[in-house]
Amino acid sequence: MASCDEPEIVERGDKKDEEKGGFIDKVKDFIHDIGEKIEETIGFGKPTADVTAIHIPHINLEKADLVVDLFVKNPNPIPIPLIDINYLIESDGRKLISGLIPDAGTIHAHGSETVKIPVCLVYDDIKSTYNDIKPGSIVPYRIKVDLIVDVPVFGRLTLPLEKTGEIPIPYKPDIDIEKIHFEKFSFEETVATLHLKLENKNDFDLGLNDLDYEFWLCDVSVASADLTKSANIEKNGITMIDIPITFRPKDCGSAVWDMIRGKGTGYSMKGSINADTPFGPMKLPISREGGTTRLKKIKEDGSDDDDDDDDDEV
Repeated sequence: MASCDEPEIVERGDKKDEEKGGFIDKVKDFIHDIGEKIEETIGFGKPTADVTAIHIPHINLEKADLVVDLFVKNPNPIPIPLIDINYLIESDGRKLISGLIPDAGTIHAHGSETVKIPVCLVYDDIKSTYNDIKPGSIVPYRIKVDLIVDVPVFGRLTLPLEKTGEIPIPYKPDIDIEKIHFEKFSFEETVATLHLKLENKNDFDLGLNDLDYEFWLCDVSVASADLTKSANIEKNGITMIDIPITFRPKDCGSAVWDMIRGKGTGYSMKGSINADTPFGPMKLPISREGGTTRLKKIKEDGSDDDDDDDDDEV
């Protein structure tokens, strides 16, 4: 038989397999179409979230309390649970603090809610880990949040969020009594003015609003008050403040006699200031201990007997 007379062989697949494969593909397409129609009809969708704000409700020399606001929106017709919230605060790639908030609540159907994450930064923990972070400085930070939710159809989802900002490491102002000017001196009542020097050792301005203090001569408290004072102390700057005091020297015992005889008597001052800052209001302590004061005569030209700044005039 000639080669051209050989019967032609055509390969054909199994008809049953072909029909089976086509049926499975059709089922898959059908299920996919049904799923899309269910999502369109019922309205399932992925939730959205954003870090809308970071507040500093309280700050002092020891720690700063932060509150991170997460705005979460649920487009679904049923409530969705917030399974976990993981957060990390870092500075220049270095971890400052991290934590986990489990079972953070539920977002209502077709609703939105601001979820608050409270965070406490303890400065001693930061300074013990990172020696280059000094009191008075401003530290840049980045907060990273993983919001884990469970959504029907989509399953468990992780929504990554982040936001940057700055946090201060406050340093208490340095206070010094430049001079105590005695305007009226008698044993029954003495009127004087404290000339205070306030030095702001922070890298941010302090808007002074209020100052409370207690002043001691020797170990006797002679004056205390809570004064409303308005002054702006620029960052790393100095400002002068005059504070009037009135006291009864006869209540001060031998301290006044030492002062009159020129021996000098010790004084100290403690209190706090309330100030506005770019990061919110702060209450910072002030103190001065170990000073010495004595009465000096005023010359006819109005100058002092000597130039000792720690001495006082009358």
